[in-house]
Amino acid sequence: MAENTTIKPKTTTKPKLERPKLYKVILVNDDYTPREFVTMVLKAVFRMSEETGNRVMMTAHKMGVAVVVVCAKDIAETKAKEAVDLAKEAGFPLMFITEPEE
Repeated sequence: MAENTTIKPKTTTKPKLERPKLYKVILVNDDYTPREFVTMVLKAVFRMSEETGNRVMMTAHKMGVAVVVVCAKDIAETKAKEAVDLAKEAGFPLMFITEPEE
């Protein structure tokens, strides 16, 4: 007597990996830090060209804030801290903040 068995293929479930949430690094304008210094920090820390750094600095100057870069949280926080530390070392109150991108 033959047994009637059906073999079902195993279903493998791939875990859903979510993309890491992105964070914005924001340059906050102040009335004390020289424009040239802000551009220098943008070039040094964020690897911007002279033209791009100048454009971001002028946006912050006119609008009060400017988004510098959007990246992973740990990179955003590291870059913002590096830029603020560089400004403090030079005696300027330059501020960079991070916030989640919506």
